[in-house]
Amino acid sequence: MPVEIRNITSPVDIAVSGLRAENLRMNVISANIANANTSRTEAGGPYRRKDVIFSSLMDQLDGVKVDQVVEDYATDFKQVFQPGHPDANAEGFVLMPNVDLPVEMMHLVTASRAYQANAAVLKRYQESVDVTLELIR
Repeated sequence: MPVEIRNITSPVDIAVSGLRAENLRMNVISANIANANTSRTEAGGPYRRKDVIFSSLMDQLDGVKVDQVVEDYATDFKQVFQPGHPDANAEGFVLMPNVDLPVEMMHLVTASRAYQANAAVLKRYQESVDVTLELIR
């Protein structure tokens, strides 16, 4: 019975895909934090929090890919009482972004740790290649 040889991506490619995905995630989280007080966007309403969706095919060792960056419609905008604000409604409330800074900071730490883990994989892989080359000599 013939053995099927699958195309397996190298550990370097897998780790680099993780680095790229986590870098994009950190950029999106940074945009959320930067726009935490943006009550009016070009679309007219307050800034809506964004999140990154990752995917991986478990039958293929291809690493991780970013499926899409989506806006958070599950969380409502915050209403803040600021009667003098230009975006205030008749009752004096302003719709503010659905960004919760402590949650965003937690996501940023998580993304940063995942980024560090992928960088550690690259470092360990390089060390093992160096040891292998030394043994061959």
